[in-house]
Amino acid sequence: MHAVILAGGKGVRLRPYTTALPKPLVPIGDSHAILEIVLRQLATSGFKRCTIAIGHLGNIIRAYVGDGSQWGLAVDYVTEDNPLGTMGPLLTMRDQLPEHFLVMNGDVLTDLDFGGLLRGHTGSGAPLTIATYQRTVSIDFGVLSTDEGQVVGFTEKPSMDYRVSMGVYGVSRGTLAGYTPGLPLGFDEVVLDLLAANHAPRAHDFDGYWLDIGRPDDYDRANAEFSSLRPLLLKGA
Repeated sequence: MHAVILAGGKGVRLRPYTTALPKPLVPIGDSHAILEIVLRQLATSGFKRCTIAIGHLGNIIRAYVGDGSQWGLAVDYVTEDNPLGTMGPLLTMRDQLPEHFLVMNGDVLTDLDFGGLLRGHTGSGAPLTIATYQRTVSIDFGVLSTDEGQVVGFTEKPSMDYRVSMGVYGVSRGTLAGYTPGLPLGFDEVVLDLLAANHAPRAHDFDGYWLDIGRPDDYDRANAEFSSLRPLLLKGA
């Protein structure tokens, strides 16, 4: 099984931690980087090959990961000279990828079974599988419904449940056909194109642990929780 890790972003929302380090290499706990945890999980899930898409401070990621042999993986790299979005880097390597492969952000902490997701995707025939997680969003205001200048409804500080993308996908190579290599391509654009063509993506619903480390508060939470989460995230390590 083959995985592609997207690790080319600048991590702007996580500054100042990412001023000198790429976001996937910020430390979690006393001895692990986020990317190391992900690579260990991929190896445990049965993956043998991994391509890391690098850009900002990518030389540091190369130096840290090397050829991946320390985790039992064969790791290679593609470099983004300009930001290409979530799916854009895949177009530059499309011909080197297997028919079905995993794509994930390099800053995700989860106990999702990556191998199980890819096997499910491969057997489904879907063009794209999206790992989803239920999030409750609280609105800190009273919400009004209005009609022609009159208030017709009111809810005090409502909460709404949404299924959100976890930043982990099963992708089929044919799904990338028709897009131009070298141009930016976002995950949102691919999903909307598939829906417009009546080729609905498949949802892989998950209710375990998931944390997208996008902001300093998320990073602080990950560090605070890691000692108790380590057996869950690094089974057998």
